[in-house]
Amino acid sequence: MIKDAQGNPLTGATTTAADLYDKGRRAFNLYSEDPFPNMEQAVIEAPEFVMGHLLQAYMYATATEPEATRVAQRILKTARKLPMSEREASHVFALEQLIAGNWHAAAEQLDFHNAHYPHDLVGIQCGHLMDFYRTNSRNLRDRIARVLPHWSAEIPGYSLLLGMYAFGLEECGEYDRAEEYGRRALDLEPFDCWAHHAVTHVLEMQGRAQEGIEWMKNREPFWADKENFFKVHNWWHRALFHLDLEEIDEATRLYDNAVRAETSSMALDLVDASALLWRLWMLGVDVASRSEEVADCWLPLADGHSYPFNDWHAVMAYLVAGHTERVNVLHKKLREQGNATNDVMRWASQTGLPLVEGFIAFARGNYAEAMQQLHGARYIFQQFGGSHAQRDIIDWTLAEAAIRSGERALAEAFANERLAQKPESPMQMATLMRATQLSS
Repeated sequence: MIKDAQGNPLTGATTTAADLYDKGRRAFNLYSEDPFPNMEQAVIEAPEFVMGHLLQAYMYATATEPEATRVAQRILKTARKLPMSEREASHVFALEQLIAGNWHAAAEQLDFHNAHYPHDLVGIQCGHLMDFYRTNSRNLRDRIARVLPHWSAEIPGYSLLLGMYAFGLEECGEYDRAEEYGRRALDLEPFDCWAHHAVTHVLEMQGRAQEGIEWMKNREPFWADKENFFKVHNWWHRALFHLDLEEIDEATRLYDNAVRAETSSMALDLVDASALLWRLWMLGVDVASRSEEVADCWLPLADGHSYPFNDWHAVMAYLVAGHTERVNVLHKKLREQGNATNDVMRWASQTGLPLVEGFIAFARGNYAEAMQQLHGARYIFQQFGGSHAQRDIIDWTLAEAAIRSGERALAEAFANERLAQKPESPMQMATLMRATQLSS
């Protein structure tokens, strides 16, 4: 039987289809170009090539967008009718859970899947993405640790596992090892966006802002290409480094000339845009017109049912743009998720709703209420929420709410907390100074 580059049998594939599949899968692995044309051509070449269908379903299902999820469901319906191996049937089960909004069950299925199939790179990467979206830091690390002993540099894709392991280590606070593995991965594959991103996160979390800017500049040819899936997120990271150094004008310039240069309507890119706009708005930058553009892009995506992390970021854009009615509609949808039947609904009611209410309170000047909501909501564990760097906006808003409320003791406490994480950060030093200057 025809096999993929890692030696996994591919039911229903032809040699040509398998080659197209490996090319498309590699693009997906590296996040460096559009994987869909090769994948679509692969299933045209071999309509019964089940993994060709399943990988496309995974790519759509992990996009966290309503229409993409519907497309994934249609693809999976086609795939279910095809002959398949036990390995491929295991993927079908994981996808069924994911599309139904049961992210934990889907990720756990892939835990067991990869114990049996440690060279199944699709299972490893998609499981790693699910761990990321559900903020399971430990499994981001340990999913890779469980299979890494089965790999070596002779197996195509080995560097990708090093990069994924680096990110898992970083999210678990193991920064030295994370940087070591990330740089090793890039030595083997310079275009590995996930490995680059892992090292970037280390520099962000350790407050190495100037070093982070140089890192981004020096490696720009490897991540800023037009077809690079990760370029917006990397520009966002560079803007954060500038904010840490209080270079607000440069961060704003990057927003205009890079983050929103192509006015992408992908949810992942809109998350970055919204989060950067909120930070700039709190720093006094006039971002109303910029927020209006982003808010319009959110309308078909933030539905209150697909992924609460997106809904929360849409609310940021709506609030800054002054769209009270849109805020109220989305807020109401999140309140209606109380009788949860899947993970997404539980995330919406347990974490999404308090975050949205905290940000609404902040935007309306109800700073004491914002503190009450955000102080508890920031302790996200195994729910939605991306990375530590992305969730830092909660702590930043909490500290700012404390300062604006005039509560010196709380403002100083939260500012001290933030400065302890980045003791050399000019931005955090300035925050503490503002807190200590409040009247007792």
